[in-house]
Amino acid sequence: MIRSVLRNLVSGPLAVQMRRFVVVGAITAGIQMGLLWLFDNVAGLNYLLAATIAIEITIVLSYVLNNAWTFRASQNTGLSAYLGGLLKTNLVRGTAWPIQIGVLYALVEWGGMTALVANVPAILISGLYRFALDSQWTWG
Repeated sequence: MIRSVLRNLVSGPLAVQMRRFVVVGAITAGIQMGLLWLFDNVAGLNYLLAATIAIEITIVLSYVLNNAWTFRASQNTGLSAYLGGLLKTNLVRGTAWPIQIGVLYALVEWGGMTALVANVPAILISGLYRFALDSQWTWG
């Protein structure tokens, strides 16, 4: 069963969406990393607050890019649908926030990593969760 799911992600009906989601995720993760660095190291905010602000900014950016490209076949159009989709993705990603912040906190506090380094696995771990919910609910 796991092999079948993985095969479908590579060559199945969700493969194109998954690849596009990963590209958008990589772009927005890079932006999130830059914002985290800026808010933490330049502005001097606590790394958890800095991460929270960076996450919310990239949630909006991810929605704009995913709506336009990744899920264009089921794109949210019109003001009401667009704003409804933005609200849904905020709820989805809001539920992923504790996963990402929890991993970040654990890796910084117990793993001795810097916030910037710890944010990479935190993003990756919460990414599959976000794709599953966004693809089914925000654009499903």
